[in-house]
Amino acid sequence: MPSPAAGGPAERRSSAGADWLPRLGRGLTSRYSLIAAALLLPVALLFALGGWWSLQPAKFDVVANAESMLGAERADTVQGATTVAAAVQVAETLLRKPGGWLHNDRLPPGVLMDNMPAWEYGALTELRDSVRAMRNDFSRSQTQSIEHEALKNADAELSFDPNAWFLPSAEDEYRQGTAALRSYLQALVSGRDSTARFHARADNLGAYLAVVEKRLGSYGQRLTASVGDAELTGALTGAGFEPAAGAQVLERTAWNAVDDVFFEARGYTWALLHMMKALSVDFRKVLEDKNAEVSMQQIIRDLEQASMRKWSPVVLNGNGFGVLANHSLVLASYIARANAAVLDLRVLLQRG
Repeated sequence: MPSPAAGGPAERRSSAGADWLPRLGRGLTSRYSLIAAALLLPVALLFALGGWWSLQPAKFDVVANAESMLGAERADTVQGATTVAAAVQVAETLLRKPGGWLHNDRLPPGVLMDNMPAWEYGALTELRDSVRAMRNDFSRSQTQSIEHEALKNADAELSFDPNAWFLPSAEDEYRQGTAALRSYLQALVSGRDSTARFHARADNLGAYLAVVEKRLGSYGQRLTASVGDAELTGALTGAGFEPAAGAQVLERTAWNAVDDVFFEARGYTWALLHMMKALSVDFRKVLEDKNAEVSMQQIIRDLEQASMRKWSPVVLNGNGFGVLANHSLVLASYIARANAAVLDLRVLLQRG
């Protein structure tokens, strides 16, 4: 029986039957690609959103900030207005920056982030110190003076647990604390409340700087512990290489906690920078009388360097003169310089 002619019906059926395999493969590949894209797109969006939320907030001009809140005339004439307005702006930055307060987040991307929550805690630590100094020192003429009610409320609200997320949340408490700070600022400017005062004296500033000195010293120690080199730690902190009996010895920071310490210190220096700039305005006469303007400007310069933008996407933890830098040690060096200038300023305020 003769075979079918080439290109006949039998051959076309055979060719058509063989084509279904490539078509099926292309269909499955297209379907898997759509599924993969549907799964990867939300992940990419979360990473992008987390990256945006991780950016350090921009610095602000403390004088312009006070003028925008109170008007140029009142901001220039009311003692303490610049300092209190700076504290208000730091508090509002923590609440209004991209992502808001992330420290207590329970959903992604906030729950997956640790750098910005650590930064927030550092800034919050300085804000708490500043508000407590206003409550205990700046607003009181003597030890038996009555504390201002708004400052007492602000201190209590801002001391709330930063991890609380429900009934009440940390954000709710901090908003109330910020509102109390604004209330004190308005009372200070209006002049109608006899208990709302801001006393720019050398002893008040010295008491605040004593707290700052301890904070900077602690952050310097924790940052240098990222290396775990006793000799290097001693050189940067001014301590001896061999710890004395009973002295605290810091162990090397765990590799997964190096960035947390770094960003917490960065948050503290960011908030402290604005507070020192504001204090340099409200305590200008005191600083001039004590010949302490140079020390104050040195503190501000070092804090500017400590809080400048970090271009590396990760916190590097190199050692010695190796290939990689050590961002923790760079920050520790600026903090050590600022701490030395704070000590000089305190001495001048006491003896100048």
